[in-house]
Amino acid sequence: MTATFPDLHMSPRLLAPGGAPADLPTHEQRYGPLRHGDPAALLRSVAEAGLTGRGGAAFPVHRKLAAVAEAARRTGRAPVVVANGAEGEPASRKDKTLLALSPHLVLDGLQVAARAVGAGEAYLAAEEGVSYLESAAAHRRDPVAVKVVRLPRRFLSGQASALARFVGGAEALPTHQDPPVRERGVGRAPTLVQNVETLAHLALIARYGPDWYRTAGTPSQPGSALCTLHTPGSQPRVVEAPFGMPLHRLVPLNGMSAVLLGGYHGTWFPATEAAQLPLDATTMGAGVIATLPTTRCGLTETARVLRYLALQSAGQCGPCLNGLPRMAAAFRTLATPGPQSTTRTDLARWSGLVEGRGACHHPDGTVRLVRSALTTFAPELDAHARGLCTATDPTPLLPVPQEP
Repeated sequence: MTATFPDLHMSPRLLAPGGAPADLPTHEQRYGPLRHGDPAALLRSVAEAGLTGRGGAAFPVHRKLAAVAEAARRTGRAPVVVANGAEGEPASRKDKTLLALSPHLVLDGLQVAARAVGAGEAYLAAEEGVSYLESAAAHRRDPVAVKVVRLPRRFLSGQASALARFVGGAEALPTHQDPPVRERGVGRAPTLVQNVETLAHLALIARYGPDWYRTAGTPSQPGSALCTLHTPGSQPRVVEAPFGMPLHRLVPLNGMSAVLLGGYHGTWFPATEAAQLPLDATTMGAGVIATLPTTRCGLTETARVLRYLALQSAGQCGPCLNGLPRMAAAFRTLATPGPQSTTRTDLARWSGLVEGRGACHHPDGTVRLVRSALTTFAPELDAHARGLCTATDPTPLLPVPQEP
């Protein structure tokens, strides 16, 4: 995947220039030596930098590191760190691109995280490119050896508890997080699960410090983020952009009816509203920005995604086992022009019943997508109720994997 950088007024921080993979000598020549520092100093630097997670939740990284270190002190067990390169989100390419082009930056960040929490074990989990990543890890002389593990291709494989279970030898299925993995994860040890992009940023903060990190982004949301851009007629492309950049500078919005931010657990926005929005960690989710042209039906696209999400559930709790299939079927009704009866009100009611009650956040993310679609595509819903659809192109747009 070739990384493309539009006029962002900043140099790419994470991806190797030219779209070519960086081997260890090239990586070290570009970034210089890695400075680990003592754990307390590392935590202070990360806190001052304001780094947040790039896996979807945008949680402050220094708090996550401190929580794992504290759990280790309290239990007397050496913690484990896991680099999460699962990227089960079908519309995202950012983590795969990062691992393909800058694997050593991720491995650097994994070592920094291990140092910060006092970990004795480190893992890098990915769906593809495992042999390449194993070779990259083998050419290094790291304080903590890294084991690369291949994850199954499932939407929920990268969920923290599912990932911790898989690394520990069980099936990659999420569980009720009580206690959370930061207290009891791999082998029942305190476990840090961190997205690979987050670790790459962590490696740069360890090298250059928080002041440098804050030269990109905004005071409240410092730094940059990798984004996967989907525009009709073009292949998905991965770019790096500073937080605060207007979305209209990343994707063309003329002729678009809506924009999906964050991926399939994300939010639909009308194009007119998206044109006023900046790149924001609270809405970026999996780092996906997908535009929907006026020729396509947003209800049909959402129905396709919801069916996929329902099929991808772990089937371990009521909200996923019963709620998501029922919601997907109801939305399919809305996507088909014709009578809707009480389907809209049923969806609103079911959304409230499943939200916050799942073993993981899969139902919550699905509800977020449903609610935003009902609002953003309300005019199309009214047209469908009259037996009409304003779309002129029925070709599927958003990437939805084929069923096995």
